[in-house]
Amino acid sequence: MVETPATPAELSRRLVAWALDEGFDRAGVVRLEPSRQIDAFERWLERGDHAGMEWIARRTELRRDPRGLWPGLRSALCVALQYHPLVGEDEPAADDALWSRVARYARGRDYHEVMTKRLRRLEQRIVAAFPGAAARWYVDTGPILEREMAARAGLGVQAKNTHLLHRVHGSYFLLGELLLTLDAAPLRADEVEGAADPATDLCGRCTRCLDHCPTDALRAPYRLDANRCISYWTIEHRGDLPEAAREMVGEWVFGCDICQEVCPYNVKVPAADHPELRLPPERRALDLVGLLRLGRDEYVERFRKSPMKRAKLEGLRRNAAVALGHRGDTAAVGALAATLDDASAVVARHAAWALGEVGGAEARSALSARRADPMLEPSLGVEIDRALARIDAANWPAAY
Repeated sequence: MVETPATPAELSRRLVAWALDEGFDRAGVVRLEPSRQIDAFERWLERGDHAGMEWIARRTELRRDPRGLWPGLRSALCVALQYHPLVGEDEPAADDALWSRVARYARGRDYHEVMTKRLRRLEQRIVAAFPGAAARWYVDTGPILEREMAARAGLGVQAKNTHLLHRVHGSYFLLGELLLTLDAAPLRADEVEGAADPATDLCGRCTRCLDHCPTDALRAPYRLDANRCISYWTIEHRGDLPEAAREMVGEWVFGCDICQEVCPYNVKVPAADHPELRLPPERRALDLVGLLRLGRDEYVERFRKSPMKRAKLEGLRRNAAVALGHRGDTAAVGALAATLDDASAVVARHAAWALGEVGGAEARSALSARRADPMLEPSLGVEIDRALARIDAANWPAAY
């Protein structure tokens, strides 16, 4: 249905209403303009705070001014979708070795897919209503500084942990954008919600996120160093984890929520009804040892449409081995020992490391037996030798 012409202000209210119709929790509109935070972003890159994520440094000119992404872009509809807490969701028990150590956003269906479906429907509705209009959607995928854009749209303010933070809804929400050629007026989400005094700073003197980050990844307020971030190492990094990274990630398997868990604004957050973001039964039944043993076919089936596929099967199994090593549970020695013969050299090396962390006679026997193989891959041999040395060092006082 073709819409009658609207003023820029009326147009923005219509766009926000349509976004809420599609199930987004909040929405606002901004005019596209050059970034006000590009200098800080480029300093972040110059320091190497983006670690091994080289793609972030590409197409910086478009981050500087998103209007270069498509001819005629003039405005953006910014949306937020709450992923925690969710109506009807049971939080994994604190002693759940797997799911309590998976970031909450990643437990359900891939948010890229969830949000993209809604943004595409919005795009179709807008293009049908306003002939000649064009739109481009992004969900954490395009060369734009989306948190800056979302903050201007009134979806929240930047917090010291670098997340976007809302006075009522905390920080457990996802962001998406629909860039438009329409001449829509700025309309803040907090204005739509009737907020009397839009916040510019919610952190004040609070430093809980910085104080509780176990790896000191939050080097200063508003600065995240990915080289020390658990999320980077468990999700983005491929291959072997350096020794220091193995210590940093601890028992986390995919991502990390610590800096959000300690935030006072996340204590009492209204629940949102998005069933697709809940942990599904076919994954909830999986435990940490099961993840370590996971085969290709079962991985494809259990993790279908899961954001955890970002780490790939090898990465998830590698992370499971490291988590088991940190837990020090001797009940996992059999599974770790069997993994010393794994087809993935990466997983086998991390299983050897984990056995060295667990320690004990059974772990030492398994490592020694594998080390005796004359065809042993050299790098696995090195990892086994280090693990045996740690076990022997730990047992040294008892031997004399």
